[in-house]
Amino acid sequence: MAPIERITLFKIPNEADRERVLEQYKILAKTAVKDGKPYITNLAVGPLFPDPRNKGFNVAVKTTFASLEDMQYYDNECEAHKALKAVAGPVKEDVLSAYFESVV
Repeated sequence: MAPIERITLFKIPNEADRERVLEQYKILAKTAVKDGKPYITNLAVGPLFPDPRNKGFNVAVKTTFASLEDMQYYDNECEAHKALKAVAGPVKEDVLSAYFESVV
């Protein structure tokens, strides 16, 4: 089974709120564990460059998991992800998330 690649895009209107979300991702990168061990195999996060193709989304996240089970753990049980959602949830205008197995 190939790794699961997940792309998440946020629309966060306020710059200070965007910075808080980015800082929370830095915390998540250090604290997301499953069975006491890190389980996110790769995490890339950053503000998007201004571009009309972004359609208003301004923060991008690419997360890689070894398995679909690990991604489901992230969504449903991970305490670090719950803390992130507590910060991002109230300040996001919109969010888009998609995941896939790469064929390349």
